[in-house]
Amino acid sequence: MDKSSSTVTPRLRFLMVVSAVFWVLELCLRLTVLTSVRIVGAGYVYIHDLPSRFNEDILRGCGAAGRRWPDMCNDVSNGGLGRPLDGVAGDGAALTGANGWYATHQFALDAIFHARMRRYECLTNDSSAAAAVFVPFYAGFDYALHCGGGDGDDDNAARDAASLDLARWLVRRPEWRRSGGRDHFLVAGRTTWDFRRRGTNLLLLPAIRNMTVLVVESSNPGGAAGNDVAVPYPTSFHPRTDAEVLRWQRRIRRSRRRWLMSFAGSPRADDQLSVRSQVIVQCAASPACRQLRFAAGSSQSQSTFCLQPPGDSYTRRSAFDAMVAGCIPVFFHGASARLQYRWHLPATSPRTRCSYRRTTWRGREDAGGGGQARAEAGLPDPRGRLGTVRDAFDVALEGVVAKVAEETRRGARCEAAASVASGMVEMVLRRPAPSAAVFLVRETPPLVLIVSHRRPLSSAAAILHHPPSPSSNIDVMKAAIEGINRRKVAIKFLDEIELTT
Repeated sequence: MDKSSSTVTPRLRFLMVVSAVFWVLELCLRLTVLTSVRIVGAGYVYIHDLPSRFNEDILRGCGAAGRRWPDMCNDVSNGGLGRPLDGVAGDGAALTGANGWYATHQFALDAIFHARMRRYECLTNDSSAAAAVFVPFYAGFDYALHCGGGDGDDDNAARDAASLDLARWLVRRPEWRRSGGRDHFLVAGRTTWDFRRRGTNLLLLPAIRNMTVLVVESSNPGGAAGNDVAVPYPTSFHPRTDAEVLRWQRRIRRSRRRWLMSFAGSPRADDQLSVRSQVIVQCAASPACRQLRFAAGSSQSQSTFCLQPPGDSYTRRSAFDAMVAGCIPVFFHGASARLQYRWHLPATSPRTRCSYRRTTWRGREDAGGGGQARAEAGLPDPRGRLGTVRDAFDVALEGVVAKVAEETRRGARCEAAASVASGMVEMVLRRPAPSAAVFLVRETPPLVLIVSHRRPLSSAAAILHHPPSPSSNIDVMKAAIEGINRRKVAIKFLDEIELTT
């Protein structure tokens, strides 16, 4: 080898190494960006470090539920999943804790969601960087300790104590003051009605009205979106991996559907004209229908259609059990599903109307058509991690973040409009002045003003909002009162809260 060639070779090697390093770095950068986009899809979340009296102590006091929830301690064990199923003979032999099945109570969502949030990939210790702030208050479990048929249920002060305590704790936090709680959310795993004085007064508290609250049944399905949003009931299936989901889907697709349709439930003795009572009456009168006593899960996994008439309220956990079992749920009211679970179920769905007597049995073999239900993951085991399968937690968190972003944009628009407002505005405050703040949500336009009494009135923080709908969250505007003269604000102290413009 001559001298020139020996000189070129090291240079060529050097250039090759530099080029390889460059492309490796480029590839790593691209993969890092793609991975970050995938993981931080919903956004960063900050979790309030609440005192234990708002969650863990409530769980430890589960024995106090008594007859309100007799087996509460077992039902909320294991991170809210309940006891692992041991499997049963026959068709249910595969339903064991080893492959994701638990005796999960329909009202255990508080703990399940909290456990999953602890393992969320994009938690942050910087609340200012968070897209949403999670408040791990076990509102549903607190309800069970004070409401539902036990002694002392008529003691409103005891029922409301934890909710009021939470509101006081939150409004003093700097994370709250940044946006008035508009970016906060919590999970109250019961129907909204259990937190509107029938049980506790949680959702009636002005501070909580600013937050997003996830419940299993909301107050205004199909109407203007409020601060309570419906998410699915937890089912008994909590897969840890994609493989467990796919394995179950293959199983239900192969399941033999012996029954065209089924219904599991009891009649309403006080309402013989209810849909569910009529379903039972008509079944008893028809030679083509049989009433059997067996596990609801077995009937769903062997049926093409599962009837879901309303019970104590519009919604039923049975609807989600049916979906997991591959049974097509049949609803009798829009508020039972499509209008209720806006984030999780399609906004529009095909509707079919036909004569039951003429077509039901004739078309038995194609009754499901293309609408045969496909099992979804539901809420997974919080100790596992699904890969490609999106579950109810993912959808709920994405919905919260999107809602918070919309509220923030709306607040910015309202603040800009308020800054150029003119004319006489009259603020009326409660007397005597409370220690924290007066919160007032106007049910109809035009104006809401809230004044904090923590500082002298000359430097009070006013919260101003022109709500586009009665259920809008309050939008915060710093109004250090040097602008008060410019806006010609008149202030009066009266015994009642009222507002005029």
